[in-house]
Amino acid sequence: MSAGDIAWVLGSAALVLFMTPGLALFYGGMDRTRNVGNMLAMNFWCLLVIPVLWATVGYSLAQSGDGRLIGNLDLALLKGMTITGEDGGAGLLAVAFLGMFAVITPALISGAVAGRMRFTAWMAFSVAWFLLVYVPVFKWVYGGWIGELGALDFAGGTAIHVNAGIAALAAVIALGKRKGWPEESPAPHSMPLVMLGAGILWFGWFGFNAGSAFAANGQAIQAFVNTFLAAAAAGLAWVLIEKAKTGHVTNLGAASGIVAGLVAITPAAGFVAGMSPIVIGAVAAVACYFGVSVKPKLGYDDAMDVVGIHFVAGLVGSLLVGLFADPVFFGGDFLAGLFLGGGTRLFMAQLVGNLGTIAYCFIVTTVIVRVIDRVIGARVTEEAEANGLDLFEHGESAYSPEEAEAIVPALSGAATS
Repeated sequence: MSAGDIAWVLGSAALVLFMTPGLALFYGGMDRTRNVGNMLAMNFWCLLVIPVLWATVGYSLAQSGDGRLIGNLDLALLKGMTITGEDGGAGLLAVAFLGMFAVITPALISGAVAGRMRFTAWMAFSVAWFLLVYVPVFKWVYGGWIGELGALDFAGGTAIHVNAGIAALAAVIALGKRKGWPEESPAPHSMPLVMLGAGILWFGWFGFNAGSAFAANGQAIQAFVNTFLAAAAAGLAWVLIEKAKTGHVTNLGAASGIVAGLVAITPAAGFVAGMSPIVIGAVAAVACYFGVSVKPKLGYDDAMDVVGIHFVAGLVGSLLVGLFADPVFFGGDFLAGLFLGGGTRLFMAQLVGNLGTIAYCFIVTTVIVRVIDRVIGARVTEEAEANGLDLFEHGESAYSPEEAEAIVPALSGAATS
């Protein structure tokens, strides 16, 4: 690799790492004042434990060997690593870049279980889920049976967003609803934190998607532009729907639409061109808007809409790859989408790969939560849930009592009006 390519991938890796603190702020702003510290801790726990697991066994199981379901331990403990994989083998550059994706994927699930999961249970869950779900699914997509189908996933639509989104659904069903939900559905306590987190996520997503070209080349440029356009189109579509249905344009709606567009373009970023990212972003926004709105009717308490955003947009984006993928434009050897003369083969590969991921992830995630609940208890006490997880689980608060008292009446007044 050239020095420029190495610099671009390293910079992109740093951008992706920055996304996890951004996610913590995004979720923290949406949470209640008494749970903000807990949400920050859940995300930062992933920053602490997942890199160690990734370097010791995760990368090896996810990327080594010829197995269609799981790798081997040939690269465990970073054995035999070169710097950039210049001899055709594994390189530390890939370990670093892909490790940032490994960190944020379980962190995405934290938003769904907000306000009701014991932190000890989260510690155990994130480790078990990473090893038993994330690692094998990553192998399936990038070097396993899903990849062999011809399915495409440029930067993690299936491996990350569909995977985390369906895990969120399984986890909240297993945990149960928060007390008083859906009658009591508090508004985000800090819209500035939400918007700051959304801005950091958008900024970091350029590394997430364009960095996945693994070179400073034309595909990286196209992925960068696609990421920009899809997010803008999705945010625009969301607020226009919101305006038509409610008469208001909200910051939360804009942020939700932006994230939906970012998720949807992730699997397609390096495979589509022209106006395709705008279409993908807009379609994802419509799907996610209605996906979020049916949550109370379906009866699952997903606190931060991880299912409605990450699962729905990830699935929509992945399936739309089957329509818009353009190998001629990129000079690639991947299958063409239906609208580019490729027939239905790629679309069916996308569908089968996602269905396999959904089934496996939902079942295994449910088992993990049930086992943790049986062994150490997954759900906080009613007292902790009512009074906040910050003090009960961490012995500290994100806000001083005076600050919290000032925020809550303001939120109550806004909700009443």
